[in-house]
This record gives sequence, structure tokens and C-alpha cells, in this order.
Amino acid sequence: MHTIDTNAIRGKLFKQLPPGQPYQSAESEQAHLFEQYKLYVEMADRVSARRSLANTFFLTAHTAVVTTFAALMKDGVLTHGLVGTAPFLTAILFCYAWARIVSSYRQLNSGKFKVIHELEKKLPVAPYAAEWQALAKGQDSKVYRPLTHVENLVPACFALLYGFLAAALWCRP
Repeated sequence: MHTIDTNAIRGKLFKQLPPGQPYQSAESEQAHLFEQYKLYVEMADRVSARRSLANTFFLTAHTAVVTTFAALMKDGVLTHGLVGTAPFLTAILFCYAWARIVSSYRQLNSGKFKVIHELEKKLPVAPYAAEWQALAKGQDSKVYRPLTHVENLVPACFALLYGFLAAALWCRP
């Protein structure tokens, strides 16, 4: 697992202002920081919304594909052999793409929340850091099970289903 250097994040996040451009006061600097924090939290929320939308798309698409494959198998349109198996292999690759997208969103959100935690160090409150602590940092499943752990199972289940359907097709007389 790749570890993130929080000092490197902090170094990129909090840049030095050029001479002659200091804030009028500590309050104006804090207000500016808080506005940037609010914007960044909104951006993190939008990533989560896009992630949810992607999952809805893939779940809907795979449900339609399974229904179509089952109907085509029942009607004898899909037959055993390479031609009949190719749609299942394609669907399994579609599952792989879904799993990679889920993984990418997880990585993107992890990076965003590391930045949010760094921003919170400069603010009077740190709600996301406190929430993550309250959730045992995702390390105790009795306290909190990260959604990605479940999200990763869904494409794998569909891929397994496609494998079973392809095997059933091959075993058909």
C-alpha cells in the first residue's frame, strides 16, 4: 500500500505568498481559508455523487445485460461455442471496467479527504477528521464498514454470474 507524505501535501497546499501580498489580518486569512475549504468539500461531495451515478449506471446496465442473456439463452439464440461465449467475456470485461472505476473514485476521494484533513488543521474545527476518528478510521467493521468494500463485491458478483451463465450455456445439450 502506498503511503502518502502529509508534509508533501501540506507543502503543496499552503504556499508562501509573494512579498507585499500578505493578508490584511489573520481574520481575513482565516475567512479566505474557510471559503476555499467549503469549495473543496463541495468538490469532494461532487466526486461522491459522480461515483454514485456511475454505480447506478453500471448496476442498471448489468441488470439489463443479465436479463437479455437469460432470455437469449432460453430462446436458444446464444449457443455454446466461442460465438455464444463472447458476449459473456465482454460482460466480464465490463465488470472489470466497473471495478476499476470504483477503485479510481475511492483513490480520488482518499486524496481529497487527506487534503481536507490538512485544511482542517488550520481551521478552528475539524469535523471530517473528528468523524473519521469516530468511525475508527474504517479499521473496525463493527464501527464502520467503508462503502467501497461493498462496492467492490458487486462487479465481482456480476462477473461470477456471467461465468455461471457461460458455463450453463456450455453444459447445455
